[in-house]
Amino acid sequence: MDDLAIRDIKIYKASTDLEKPISDSTHTLTEISFIVMRIQLENGIIGESYLLSFQYSPNAIIGALKDVISVVKGYKCSDTKTVYQKLDNIFEYFGNQGILRWSQAAVNIAMWDAWGKSQNKSIHKLIGATKNQVDIYGSGGWISYSIDELLEEVTNYANRGFKAVKIKVGSPKVHTDLERLRKVREAVGDRVDIMMDANQGMNLESALKLSSKAKDLNIHWFEEPVHHQDFESYQKLKAQTGVSLAMGEREYDTLPLRELASRKALDIWQPDILRIGGVEAWRESAALADRFSLPVLPHYYKDYDVPLLCTIANGVGAESFDWVDPLIDNPMVIKDGYAEPHDRPGWGFSFLDDRLTEIK
Repeated sequence: MDDLAIRDIKIYKASTDLEKPISDSTHTLTEISFIVMRIQLENGIIGESYLLSFQYSPNAIIGALKDVISVVKGYKCSDTKTVYQKLDNIFEYFGNQGILRWSQAAVNIAMWDAWGKSQNKSIHKLIGATKNQVDIYGSGGWISYSIDELLEEVTNYANRGFKAVKIKVGSPKVHTDLERLRKVREAVGDRVDIMMDANQGMNLESALKLSSKAKDLNIHWFEEPVHHQDFESYQKLKAQTGVSLAMGEREYDTLPLRELASRKALDIWQPDILRIGGVEAWRESAALADRFSLPVLPHYYKDYDVPLLCTIANGVGAESFDWVDPLIDNPMVIKDGYAEPHDRPGWGFSFLDDRLTEIK
C-alpha cells in the first residue's frame, strides 16, 4: 500500500461562542458551528478541512460527508483531480450542486492539506506563490446589531489596522440602512473603505434607491443586492447607478460569472471554496474571472483563501471573521490591513483536539 494512500476518514463538529442570535436580511444564525473532516494517510499524516455549517441541515451534510468515505479510501492524497471526477460521476444522479458539492470540496481541501504536509510545503508554496500577503477586510455589521454594537465592531476593526469593513443592509426600510451606513462612515472616517452586503434580501427598486442615496458615502462595493440569479436586475442596477457589484459566494459553478461579466454587471468575483468545489475549481474560476479582467475577493474562508490568493494574479483581498480563530492552533497573522498565509506545511493550521466532538 502506498504511504500516501488514504487509510481512514473521521468527521467532527466544533463550535464557537455566540452570545445571542445574529441576523442579516435573509437569515438568523443561532449557532456558529463547523464540520471538520480529517483524513489519515497510511504513513500517519493527517489532512484536515472544515466547513461553516451554522445550524442548517446537520443530518444532511454529515450524511453527505459520510457517503464519500468508502469512495476515497485507497486513493493517494495527490490524486485530487481523480477523486473529484470520481465523486462528480457518482453525484450526478442526485445532482452535482448543493450539499454534495460541499462534501466533494471538503475531501479535496483535506487531500491538499495532507499532500502539502507530505511534501513539507505550505499550500501557497506547493502551488507557487507570487506574493506573501493580501489585503483583508473586517466583516460583520449584522442587521440585528444595535447602532452601538455596530459601531463597536467597525471601530474595533479600524483600531486593529483593518483598512475596510463590510456591513449588512437590506433592512425593511432603506432609510434604516442609510442611517447605519452614515454612522459607520462617521465612526471610521475616510481612511477605511465601507462595503455593503444585502445577502440577496433586496429587490431592484430598493437596491436602486439605496445605491443612489449612499453615493455620498463612497461605498466601495455592493454585494448580493438581489437574488444571485436575477441577472437582469444586476445589469439594470449597474447601468443606472454605476455602483460596483460583487457576488459569487452562492455559486456552485461559473455560469453566473460568465453571464454577469458578459452583461458588464459584475465588478468583483467572490467564490466560496466549499460551494465551488475545492482548490482546483476555485483556481479555475479565478482564471475565468481574470479573462474578464475581474478581481477575486473570496467568501469567508480566509485560512484557505489567503494562501490561494497568493498564487493568482487577480487576487485582491480576503474576508475576515474571527469565529474559527479560538478553535485552531495557529490563527492567521493579520497586521495593518494585510493577512499572511500560514507558514506551516499544508494549510498550516489544525483544529484543537479538545474543541472537537467526533461524529460517529
